[in-house]
Amino acid sequence: MTDSTIISKIWNLASVLRDDGVGYGDYLEQITYLLFLKMAEELNKPPYSKGLTFPRLKDVEGKELPDGEVCDWETLSSKRGAELEAFYSQLLRSLSTEKGMLGQIFTKSQNKIQDPSKLLKVIDLINQENWNLMGADIKGRIYEGLLEKNAMDSSGSSGAGQYFTPRALIRTMVDCVQPKPMKTIADPACGTGGFFLAAYDWIAAHHSLDPEAKAFLKNRTFYGNEIVANTRRMCLMNMFLHNIGEMEGEPPIKSADALIADDGLRVDYVLANPPFGKKSSMTITNEAGEAEKQDMSYNRQDFWESTSNKQLNFLQHIKSMLKVTGEAAVVLPDNVLFEDGAGEEIRKQLMQTTELHTILRLPTGIFYAQGVKANVLFFRNKPASKTAWTKDVWFYDYRTNIHHTPKKSPMTRAHLDEFVALYQPGHPEKRRETWSEENPEGRWRKFTYDEIRARDKTSLDIFWLKDQSLTDLDNLPDPDVLANEIVENLEAGLASFRDVAGVLEA
Repeated sequence: MTDSTIISKIWNLASVLRDDGVGYGDYLEQITYLLFLKMAEELNKPPYSKGLTFPRLKDVEGKELPDGEVCDWETLSSKRGAELEAFYSQLLRSLSTEKGMLGQIFTKSQNKIQDPSKLLKVIDLINQENWNLMGADIKGRIYEGLLEKNAMDSSGSSGAGQYFTPRALIRTMVDCVQPKPMKTIADPACGTGGFFLAAYDWIAAHHSLDPEAKAFLKNRTFYGNEIVANTRRMCLMNMFLHNIGEMEGEPPIKSADALIADDGLRVDYVLANPPFGKKSSMTITNEAGEAEKQDMSYNRQDFWESTSNKQLNFLQHIKSMLKVTGEAAVVLPDNVLFEDGAGEEIRKQLMQTTELHTILRLPTGIFYAQGVKANVLFFRNKPASKTAWTKDVWFYDYRTNIHHTPKKSPMTRAHLDEFVALYQPGHPEKRRETWSEENPEGRWRKFTYDEIRARDKTSLDIFWLKDQSLTDLDNLPDPDVLANEIVENLEAGLASFRDVAGVLEA
């Protein structure tokens, strides 16, 4: 059975379960639990014979019941009817108290499939395959396919859409950075783990790895944070299916908020798309007993500026995570490029202390969460210096006159081939502008450090191409594309108004 066939079969069951009130995200969650148990059973059989142990059912205090059944796939798949539903619920609760990756996968787990006959259908579907005989690339594509479908169906200001970075963009960023073996890679807001998997595939495909390098890639390369329990669970499963990490070892993804403190981790690469949403906030109960949100600033001595802007905080944190020779590629919204106050000072410090060398301007309509205007910043960390490390910043405008929608006209890796070629991975000295006075439509243009510093607020929000929709009415995009762009702009505007309203209320 092909991976696309398996994806279709697994996903077709989702339509049936929706009638029972099981949402797409909940369904994917249940698939994660069951798939993990099935693979664990396979690993305990020849030729693997891993000897993985599972606990017996536990009581509400987390103590194993002496006569309790073992919480494994063999026991679960033998159940039928009401007994199956009851045992599955007890199994999830019991496994959630375990340590290591097992406990992390099952953290706060609950049974969302209350109909035993439909739960059995999902179990039988997973039971038809021998998952460990599949290559990591096939298993990864199956799970990534499910994650993408979930993101499509959960698009909006909440749900899985905001945690899913388009894989074409991730591959582009990795193709530019070209991570090397025996180096460490971090993502402080790793979502479902897309950057880790793309980096893993790049290293495995472009380098001959000896046993030491293979072990390092599997267990010591990747480090991440993800505070949303369900998303972290999917990330761990995604990595495990790609043969990253050990089932009985400590998981490489922490549940802590990465911005709270500097944990001392220093890495060679940071690849990240921090969560959308401008403000960091926390909910408190006021004197009237009402819940209200308050802006939250992180008191970090290693930060250049104290601010409640979430993306500016992530940018400062990412800088602090890099080794002296470390590199970063980070997706950030437009406000990071032009915001005054703390934003201006952070841009100045970033150009002073690192080599900010490239900015990729992205079009709207490529993210499943709407209203996103984003860019990719590429920079290299440098040692302390009296003079600014940034000399020139190269801009590639892939926004002006570009139209994409996530479903009908998604951005693919091929759309960014020109950017990667002009980026000249590993050979920045070979870069040549495509923009000139003679070719004003060139998308690849260089601005010097002095030119940027002379701009109002040291703004990096730079455009030079003409918007053809304003001058060429015969070449307007399709009505559905225009409608999608209007929605994107309205969503972005509403988000800004909410931020202003929040400040006024405070």
